[in-house]
Amino acid sequence: MTDAVKKILVVDDNIAGLSQINAYLSGSYAVSLAKSGEMALRICRTARPDLILLDIEMPGMDGFETIARLKKNQFTGSIPVIFLTGIHNVETEIKGLDAGARDFITKPVVKSVLLQRIELHLRFTGYQTYLENSVAQLSDSIASSFAEMIECRDENTGGHVMRTGKYVEMLADKMIEKGLFPGELTETDMQLIARSAPLHDIGKIAIGDAILLKPGKLNDEEFAAIKMHTVYGEQILHNMLERTPTQRYLHYARLTAFSHHERYDGKGYPEGLAGEEIPLCGRIMAVADVYDALVHDRVYRRSLSHEEACRIIFEGKNANFDGRVVETFESIHTKFAEMTEKMPA
Repeated sequence: MTDAVKKILVVDDNIAGLSQINAYLSGSYAVSLAKSGEMALRICRTARPDLILLDIEMPGMDGFETIARLKKNQFTGSIPVIFLTGIHNVETEIKGLDAGARDFITKPVVKSVLLQRIELHLRFTGYQTYLENSVAQLSDSIASSFAEMIECRDENTGGHVMRTGKYVEMLADKMIEKGLFPGELTETDMQLIARSAPLHDIGKIAIGDAILLKPGKLNDEEFAAIKMHTVYGEQILHNMLERTPTQRYLHYARLTAFSHHERYDGKGYPEGLAGEEIPLCGRIMAVADVYDALVHDRVYRRSLSHEEACRIIFEGKNANFDGRVVETFESIHTKFAEMTEKMPA
């Protein structure tokens, strides 16, 4: 919950109506005004409001079309919308509620009613966001703790899952900044991918200790068995997603668990996927996972230096790894070293 001044967008083709509502609200809220649905959509793209007051009867794009476009966009879809209308009938109200409106305020607008309805819906949205964030934090905490317990079977600590999650977030954030994968990698995608990252090796729970903790080189049969952790992980996370479909990050977790050992040249496992057949989240995790594995001790070898790890990753460009992910890593690799120093070994 926050005490920051809330932003209200008022959309009405009637200038006198806009001026009146602006006068009612300007002392309590940061108010933006739009004379059309098209203008409202442009404003929302650059400055997301906390609530929208939307006139229904407008020429060109009316209120119903405007709210439909808002709801289709993941950035604006959750913004509460209150319809302003001079039409008083049940059919209009039902249509508006079906379209996603939270409430109706009839014209001419009464100041006390307007302020009360706005405050009601802002409070409701604030509590809803607080609860959603609390559930997400609890879910992440449980998932990360479970993943750490699994990692502790073949790591000194469960720090691997924490570090790779941070590396994935750093890579994805930089790729968005560089304009890579437009439409496929948004801020929302980045957050979900980062949340999912700690679960990438969850399938190791199905691998026996004799193989997982073997200090020497694995034979062909043992290596075939350990490669199955990708398949087991996908199956576990698929089942979890079916039970809790609202936890969208599990979709990315499932894809990452299955594909993070695929290679860009098609020589990886479990299916030998190549290039963009490999989900983007898996291609990002591949770099993060290999870097962390190289700079930390494993039961079968000692850690390498940051410089040695970078050399191996750079040499794997367009072979082991997607070249665009490697180029992104190259631009921020010193931050990886700094992060490694700060986080648990």
